[in-house]
Amino acid sequence: MSIQDNQVVSIHYELKSVDNGEILDSNLQGAPLSFIVGKGQIIPGLEEKIKGLKAGDSANIEVAAADAYGVYDENAVQTLPKEQFAGLELNVGMTLYGQGEHGETVQVIVKSFNDENVEIDFNHPLAGQDLLFAITVAEVREATADELANGYVGQAHSCGCGSGGCGSHDHDDDECCGGHGHEHGEGGCCGGESHSHGGGCCGSH
Repeated sequence: MSIQDNQVVSIHYELKSVDNGEILDSNLQGAPLSFIVGKGQIIPGLEEKIKGLKAGDSANIEVAAADAYGVYDENAVQTLPKEQFAGLELNVGMTLYGQGEHGETVQVIVKSFNDENVEIDFNHPLAGQDLLFAITVAEVREATADELANGYVGQAHSCGCGSGGCGSHDHDDDECCGGHGHEHGEGGCCGGESHSHGGGCCGSH
């Protein structure tokens, strides 16, 4: 059965940067990633290129930045007063999550800070990067009516679109960078998680 829209697909993958070959994410040692094709649950470039594959197939799929996490947007870097981050132990490169004006997950990266200001970046950590996925298709099946209705595979929320990825990450304690209205996600970061890396093969941008 070749992969088509409205099917549940499970894959094992290893994600690398095209530029330097760095391994960015992998689930080779864990459970496969399952998602419904055509629901925007993985990045569009990967979703389009897996169509036509079938269970048992392996492929190396290159996805341009524009079809992955987007091109890097310099306007998505903003400087905020440090008092909005009161109570946080800031580190350059740390990632904070919060909720945007439409309830979506907002992700920011701390680029730099001093005694007065904090420079944060709303770009996804993989924005601007061309990506290479080495995948193996573990299973292809028709989605059930319930899965099509609620958008989830089985009982699990298999892929949090916009959450920054579906791979394994190192989690620290919950962090909060203080509410702030801005054009890239009004409401700022509140009660988000601090991650050492925000990569992953999923998450629509």
